[in-house]
Amino acid sequence: MSSSFAFSSQRFSVAPMLNWTDLHCRYFHRQLTDNALLYTEMVTTSAIIYGKNGDDYLTYNEAEHPVALQLGGCNPTALAQCAKLAEARGYDEVNLNVGCPSGRVQNGSFGACLMAEAALVANCIDAMRQVVSIPVTVKTRIGIDDQDSYEFLSNFVSTVAHRGGCNTFIIHARKAWLSNLSPKDNRVIPPLDYSRVYKLKRDFPHLTIAINGGVKSLEEAKIHLQHLDGVMMGRAAYGNPGLLTHVDHELFSQNKLIPNLVAVVRSMYPYIEAQLSKGIHLSHITRHMIGLFQGLPGAHQWRRYLSENAYKPGADVRVVEAALALVDKMPENIK
Repeated sequence: MSSSFAFSSQRFSVAPMLNWTDLHCRYFHRQLTDNALLYTEMVTTSAIIYGKNGDDYLTYNEAEHPVALQLGGCNPTALAQCAKLAEARGYDEVNLNVGCPSGRVQNGSFGACLMAEAALVANCIDAMRQVVSIPVTVKTRIGIDDQDSYEFLSNFVSTVAHRGGCNTFIIHARKAWLSNLSPKDNRVIPPLDYSRVYKLKRDFPHLTIAINGGVKSLEEAKIHLQHLDGVMMGRAAYGNPGLLTHVDHELFSQNKLIPNLVAVVRSMYPYIEAQLSKGIHLSHITRHMIGLFQGLPGAHQWRRYLSENAYKPGADVRVVEAALALVDKMPENIK
């Protein structure tokens, strides 16, 4: 990264992913990297304010820091209320989702469809910033439907930055189709346009701009960091969490040993046992760990054993230890 760019909390983050980046996932990812910013799944304001059955949608583990709460909503008052609750609970950042294209999210008038309402987004950000001192950020796309020009994106960012006071944007470098494409297809079919995000940073040098979408390796992340302030990695980090063990050294220049993967697994045992005592099933935790040994000898056996046994009644850390025994042909430095 050139000297003109400063290190920031957004330098590397793991994307918010619905049904994936829950508190068990985040706790596990934190064992792999000290510095990556971790995001919750998107939580709607209505779930937080009107949640039923005593559900606490703001639950996280103190070990997760730095951790950001991603909110879904479009009502400035409700968003401000939730942001205030998040700060009181100790979250390090609040992020507004302006990128999700799912029909359910659109029916709630939030997510990617909000790109067409920059003034409303600005009001939402301003309302949250008025009541908290932690950063309030926006995650968005480069466009929606046929509103996909650079001018549209630039005007959106300018409005939200100027009128809302937002100084940090995470840009998924694809546009979103609000109809005819599923959320899954919206992650792969609209073409990536990294150059448009680079131009955004050049035109708004005073803003913190991070990029998301299609980043598969730390080598690619380094290329983006030559132009931008940060990189957000999603499915690549989830599917191959072992790469997170290199983040602190490669992207934050920390002179530290790469975490030992087997030791990382065993470091999870106290957490697993504590969660089991609360009635959480082992598979709810180990499903996030299945990809840990990707590309290494024994990885298939590890995945298969956990998949076939972690869901069984009474499954505990002995299942994980048995799965580890199947990766005993790995290189010593991995053990």
